[in-house]
Amino acid sequence: MSEIKIKKKYFDKVKLINHYNKKYFDGNISEISDADYDLLKKEIILLEKKYSFLKHKDSPSKKVGYKPSKIFKKISHRVPMLSLGNAFSEEDLLNFEKKILNFLSQNNDSHIAYSAEPKIDGISASLTYVNGKLKYGLSRGDGKEGEDITSNLATIKDIPKIIHSKDFPEEIDVRGEVFIRNSDFNSLKEKFANPRNAASGSLRQKNPEDTKRIPLKFIAYTFGFQKGLNVNNQHDYLNKLSEWGFKTNPLNKLITGIDKLIKNYDEIEKKRTNLDFDIDGIVYKVNDFTLQKRLGYVANAPRWAIAHKFSSNKAISEIKDIDIQIGRTGALTPVAKIKPINIGGVLVSNATLHNEDEINRKDIRVGDTVTVERAGDVIPHILSVDIKKRPKNSKPFVFPQNCPSCGSKTIKEFNSITKKKDAVRRCSSEGYDCDKISIEKLKHFVSKEAFNIDGFGKKIVESFWKLNLIKFPQDIFLLDYKKIEKLEGWGKLSVENLRHSINEKKNISFERFIYALGIRHIGLENAKLLSKYFGTFSKFKDLSKNNKFNELMNIDGIGETQVNSIKNFFSNKMNLIVLNELEKILSISNALKKRKKGLLNNKTFLVTGKLNGISRAEVKFLIEENSGTTVSGVSKKLNYLIIGEKPTKRKVINARELNIKIIDQVQFLKMLDKTS
Repeated sequence: MSEIKIKKKYFDKVKLINHYNKKYFDGNISEISDADYDLLKKEIILLEKKYSFLKHKDSPSKKVGYKPSKIFKKISHRVPMLSLGNAFSEEDLLNFEKKILNFLSQNNDSHIAYSAEPKIDGISASLTYVNGKLKYGLSRGDGKEGEDITSNLATIKDIPKIIHSKDFPEEIDVRGEVFIRNSDFNSLKEKFANPRNAASGSLRQKNPEDTKRIPLKFIAYTFGFQKGLNVNNQHDYLNKLSEWGFKTNPLNKLITGIDKLIKNYDEIEKKRTNLDFDIDGIVYKVNDFTLQKRLGYVANAPRWAIAHKFSSNKAISEIKDIDIQIGRTGALTPVAKIKPINIGGVLVSNATLHNEDEINRKDIRVGDTVTVERAGDVIPHILSVDIKKRPKNSKPFVFPQNCPSCGSKTIKEFNSITKKKDAVRRCSSEGYDCDKISIEKLKHFVSKEAFNIDGFGKKIVESFWKLNLIKFPQDIFLLDYKKIEKLEGWGKLSVENLRHSINEKKNISFERFIYALGIRHIGLENAKLLSKYFGTFSKFKDLSKNNKFNELMNIDGIGETQVNSIKNFFSNKMNLIVLNELEKILSISNALKKRKKGLLNNKTFLVTGKLNGISRAEVKFLIEENSGTTVSGVSKKLNYLIIGEKPTKRKVINARELNIKIIDQVQFLKMLDKTS
């Protein structure tokens, strides 16, 4: 790779990490998991080590956090608030200690004592005391300058305002972490993604009275500037903090030896599920202050401390219950209700168990202590069970032989291809005979790729179902708006907006209509194939009369599985009634013939992230209407990556590495305007 390409790759990564820093520190938004952030940081630092010509003032090796917000007054930290290096394995810890011993010119038999302190996942703060009185409090900011958030910090009961102890230093910057307990977060989870975001957002409010209403906690763990501190090591300092009225982490320990650090690490990781606060690792600090001073700092981190991170995509929890969810195709999916646990910055309380076979294979039971895995955007799932911790009265989970919703028999269908029964057990009801299936069908009907009715989401479907306002798709277009207006949370304006959104969607393309019906095995691509084959809705509906299902096998891309699903759909009387009623209400456009020389001819596109005011389905429609093609992944065949809010990081990075043009939705729409 040429020097120019290496520099471009490096600068792109630095730009990206600073974008995430701005969102995280200034906007209280986590656009990337902790694991992916650490990986990106590691990639940048490795590039700098490999190529001496790489350097940037905004590199994570040069700076910490992000510049303070303009909302608050800036104050310089008298001693910078630095970041820590990360360790992920025993080998990393051995190398960490080896470097310490080499620097101190000590042999490998020397014993270094460490203060092992579980790292709370919260917001760092520095409290300046003068003559025992709290003078001001700062956020971390960029490590050199912090935000003056004294008024907000003063609302936290854990922070002493006056300290009368005679041995309290004349001046000191006490540093620690502001956080929210998991039990307190339950009342805030509708507003924030996780406790860390809740703590950050609460601390950075303009009005301290608003902060006061949030149950913030503070744990102290170190100091910055000091004058008159009479302790010689970290362990004694933590004890003094407790004497002076500060809260410290009850899991702090003084440990000597890497093997004992690993043992303590394993023990605490297993305890995480029972803690009332989130921890993402353990910080090890050389206990002796004299040694700390000798070791000093490298770049923007101390040589004498390191953060041993927990596995970013795994955590240990306990199964409180197993719930059976029923999808629109009748599939029964078991879901484990677990003790909430933070995995990679996301609070997880549910984990999929996939199917009956998976439960039996792993012998998963209620009350089990389990390892939960969440990798990237994958739904959290149970990785393994700790049999040793299984309760004595534990019983195997019995999968329901009858549908929990309608009582119909549950079945495992025979797969003619694999010559085996499917792993998934399904409700045998067809059409709208099962309430749970009906609700999921309605959610699918109004989803973005289907009718995409603005303001008519999953929660509205569930609410209107309970109130008997909707039972079938046609009911959506025949709502009693006067009744809705009287409901709590609704008014004339919101009802009128809903009416407008629904009426606006009475015109729909044929392919999206087919997809909206929720026929099993008929996704968007198959819906397009069917719409092109039939051309009009009336010909599609006539399948119930002419019974020419076998002819569908002639459609390239449609197989026996899809044909059988369509046949089952048309064999249900309620489905036929739904089709007839919708035909009276809707205007279903005929299938469009693909233009051979459209505006986007021979161009390929991929969309990532949330778009503003336009759905992905509509963008795909515009692309295909203009002779373009959409693809499912980043490759050399891709011409344009369209990004919205919170795009998938890996797709953006891959696109940059392949020199694929990255555009936003405005630029995409301009491509259509240029030749219109």
